Amino acid sequence: MHREHTSVVEIGGKKIGGGNPVLIQSMTNTKTEDVQATVSQILKLEQAGCEIIRCTVPDAAAAAAMKEIKRQIHIPLVADIHFDYHLAIAAMENGADKIRINPGNIGGPDKVRAVVEAAKERNIPIRVGVNGGSLERQLVQKYGGVTAEGIVESALDKVRMIEESDYRNLVISIKSSDVLMCVKAHEMLAERTEYPLHVGITEAGTVQSGNIKSAIGLGLILHQGIGDTIRVSLTGDPVEEVRSAKLILRTLGLRKGGIEVVSCPTCGRTKIDLIGLATKVEKLVEDYPLEMKVAVMGCGVNGPGEAREADLGVAGGDGEGLLFKKGEIIRKVPEDRLLEALKSELDNWMA
Repeated sequence: MHREHTSVVEIGGKKIGGGNPVLIQSMTNTKTEDVQATVSQILKLEQAGCEIIRCTVPDAAAAAAMKEIKRQIHIPLVADIHFDYHLAIAAMENGADKIRINPGNIGGPDKVRAVVEAAKERNIPIRVGVNGGSLERQLVQKYGGVTAEGIVESALDKVRMIEESDYRNLVISIKSSDVLMCVKAHEMLAERTEYPLHVGITEAGTVQSGNIKSAIGLGLILHQGIGDTIRVSLTGDPVEEVRSAKLILRTLGLRKGGIEVVSCPTCGRTKIDLIGLATKVEKLVEDYPLEMKVAVMGCGVNGPGEAREADLGVAGGDGEGLLFKKGEIIRKVPEDRLLEALKSELDNWMA
């Protein structure tokens, strides 16, 4: 397992690498200088399970806002920097717990060294980020296009720029919107470095397509033991990124806790509004800090069996359903009261 042998990096009191749990990141989509809007979004992300948050810092106003944002939130704050090395230094001065830079676009070796010195003074980690979409022209020409080999070479070149300033408090991020290229690049990089890796499929798409691409890409990478932090990049509400990341980690056995909802795909035998019920149940269970399995099944063919296998379950009938708990039938419940019955049982479980 690569992640068990990566160096340990501390980000605002949270440790990644060295076998520590894979942490979930997201990124705000507010204007960072709008402190109220940014803090409000981060607090919602915290509640959803986000463990590290990144904000873009495109100008001096955003860098200055980092100080007040950090004061009002409870998770590590990462500053996303491009082009202007002054902004990286200002973000650290205002309390950023980590900075994300591409040393290739920060303005030259002297400016990279200035950023590194500021990070070194405060022992702030630097995330070296390289995306397939911004790969250097010479590497595109060398490899005949954007390739995993080119992405890895670019990332390691940028890492060496920082190592030359005698700093190794680093995290590496390599991303591509091409899922299989991204997987290959991470496999190659894991063989050539011991720095922690932040993993994601960049520009994955909307909630539907982005979730599929991220689940496949992150699943293939994480299952090989690669990756210390993750982000599911979606065109949508960042809260959806966190929900998806939690489910990916739980599915791979890398995260425990939370209620797993299983439901059947429905068929012509279904005589209750199973789609509506399952959707409401998924929403309902978000508020319960329990580790259990809830089954929402549509008919009497496989429903009772699946429901018996769950901690709590419903097997639908004709306008009604059987309520199961730990394999035993509790009672028959009318369709319009099934959600209420499940909530009541969850409340009892909490008590």
